[in-house]
Amino acid sequence: MNYMKTKTLLALIILGLCAPMKAQNTANPITTAAPFLLIVPDARAGGMGDMGVATSSDAFSLFHNPAKIAFNTNQISIGANYTPWLRNLVDDIFVGGVSYVNRFKENAAWGVDFKYFSLGKIELTDNQGNPLGTENPNEFAISGNYALKLSETFSMGVGLRYIHSNFKLSVQDPDNSAVNSFSVDISGFYQSLPKYFGRFDGRYRFGFNISNIGPKVSYVANKEDFIPTNLRLGGGFDFIFDEFNTVTFNVETTKLLVPTPQPDNSDKDIGWAAGIFQSFGDAPGGFSEEIKEFTYAVGAEYLYNKAFALGTGYSLEREDKGSRQNFTMGGGFKARSFSLDMSYLVNASNVNHPLENTLRFSLSFDLGDIYEDY
Repeated sequence: MNYMKTKTLLALIILGLCAPMKAQNTANPITTAAPFLLIVPDARAGGMGDMGVATSSDAFSLFHNPAKIAFNTNQISIGANYTPWLRNLVDDIFVGGVSYVNRFKENAAWGVDFKYFSLGKIELTDNQGNPLGTENPNEFAISGNYALKLSETFSMGVGLRYIHSNFKLSVQDPDNSAVNSFSVDISGFYQSLPKYFGRFDGRYRFGFNISNIGPKVSYVANKEDFIPTNLRLGGGFDFIFDEFNTVTFNVETTKLLVPTPQPDNSDKDIGWAAGIFQSFGDAPGGFSEEIKEFTYAVGAEYLYNKAFALGTGYSLEREDKGSRQNFTMGGGFKARSFSLDMSYLVNASNVNHPLENTLRFSLSFDLGDIYEDY
């Protein structure tokens, strides 16, 4: 059989999903199974450097920080998103999804989220070029989340996620299998009461989210891979100048809680729970390499009359851990219960980014009662 085209395409996809890098001997990026779980779904976050763990709550909070939904302004928020992936190479790979948030009480909320990643249509042929059919490898995840306010300013959230990842090409390798697994999320969110600072009111926000905590998975017998357990930490501050004008500044850092690849491949034998704790001190290059495994982002958003927003941001991944560096910009508007956001990414490194020259869009609907958290 001739699978060169198929294997080339899959290799490009994997490079696009995982950490792209320069061809250097010192590069030591961390790769995982099911990396689609890390793709930021919404355009609002995409316009602010792909951050959202400590921004104000919206319909897409279930991805960034489920604890935020206990501070959702509306009783019900529904979100939908669609993002082309590797648009410069192919035109049928995409990630999309829907989310639903219900703040059913003053101090509690629940939500569900569905994410789908399609690797597009792959045509299979034999050595003579005769068609053998088509395959459409795909992945998806469904999560349920609950958040509870423990005080007027602090909430925590928990979530359970079902993961399905199917890269199997039925005529290529009968030993390959689809992955079915689960993971949990643990998150927290703090939003201060507004405080008067002389010429403006201000409000602090802090958040954390440990997502995709779960067992290793196996596509091939006797070979296990970590799923992308991920730590997000962030903070933000709102400059509330008046009832019409608000400017927000945010910072965020993330780290994969997965063992760093070792020269002797000893990281392959580590259990998933032990791997979470070991990931903070196992880099072969010592503390200096460990610090490089954190990615950083800064972003800002201007909101006018709670109806029109402009955002920008910058995110940085160290050169030998993936080398993704990009500027982002975005905007959105709200008309009654309907909101539309869009964002665009400008690549700032010399490696390809899967979202280059791609506009991201997301829609959301806010319904029901309105909550005011002062």
